[in-house]
Amino acid sequence: MFLSWLPENISSFGRDIDGIIGLIYYITLAWFVVTMGTLLVFIVRYRRRPGQAAGYVRGERLREAAWILVPCLLILVLDLWIDFKGAAVWAKVKVDLPQSDVHVKVTGKQFNWVVTYPGPDGKFGTEDDKTFLDEMHVPAGKPVRLTLEAKDVIHSFFLPNLRLKQDVLPGRAIPAWLDAMKPGQYEMPCAALCGMGHSGMKATLVVHDATGWATWVAEQWSGEKK
Repeated sequence: MFLSWLPENISSFGRDIDGIIGLIYYITLAWFVVTMGTLLVFIVRYRRRPGQAAGYVRGERLREAAWILVPCLLILVLDLWIDFKGAAVWAKVKVDLPQSDVHVKVTGKQFNWVVTYPGPDGKFGTEDDKTFLDEMHVPAGKPVRLTLEAKDVIHSFFLPNLRLKQDVLPGRAIPAWLDAMKPGQYEMPCAALCGMGHSGMKATLVVHDATGWATWVAEQWSGEKK
């Protein structure tokens, strides 16, 4: 199966991300095979053999330069192809953030993810805010806006099943979004080495179906939905 070793994709834009990963992977694989194959041919053809004098290879600048310029040109073309294919995906994931009625602030600190919801008033920093440690809840099939922050050092917000990864820097509020399509629980680790306790900086993303989301919201805000 195509890139079957990757975690299950549950994101609406995950197939686009996987497509770029696959493109890079197979281009790199093909280039590796060609390079190693050429090296093997040269090793066999120009190997040292008893009773045979070494061949004299006349140096010609144009031919010598071709061994450098032609591969460089091929690499440039392949790189531009990847850039062209990836531009639309980048814009979809990083630039064109969809509108959403669910907004979550996620703050990385050594060594936890602090997840804050603005409550029914839709504003952060008010009395109805709810904060959770290493636990984020979202509805399935709906876009969720994120504001990512770091309290101390650089962290990396990572949701492997949603193909979402974003470095988080102290002093910056970084916008992002996710769209989880399948209810369930998923791993939400930190993907940047952030200190001695980095390996234990793991959180859980809980994706609710429509009924479960309504129930969870009601439990948190006494029946008042955002």
